[in-house]
Amino acid sequence: QVQLVESGGGLVQAGGSLRLSCAASGSILSINTMAWHRQAPGKQRELVATITSGGSTNFADSVKGRFTISRDNAKNTVYLQMNNLKPEATAVYYCNANVLYGYYRLSTDYWGQGTQVTVSS
Repeated sequence: QVQLVESGGGLVQAGGSLRLSCAASGSILSINTMAWHRQAPGKQRELVATITSGGSTNFADSVKGRFTISRDNAKNTVYLQMNNLKPEATAVYYCNANVLYGYYRLSTDYWGQGTQVTVSS
């Protein structure tokens, strides 16, 4: 079993910054791609940023230049640094990891429980 636990959400004024963390634990051999998604009220969940095990990153157009994603493979942790936040960034942020596990080296996606980010105008 694998668990992902997010932290770092909260309330911030527009223009401010927040750093989200997501730590994976459990029966992990290795972690492939890790990602952050978000879901605003009444909207579909959307992909915010991804990072491969080798460190290659991709971002949604709406956050390019303001958000960065990084990971610490030794700690099985992914981070999302969010700068110059805008009110439209208000959402529940979820981390996601594609985890390799078990004797047969199977992989599956796991999700965290989400952390609320609220940006006031």
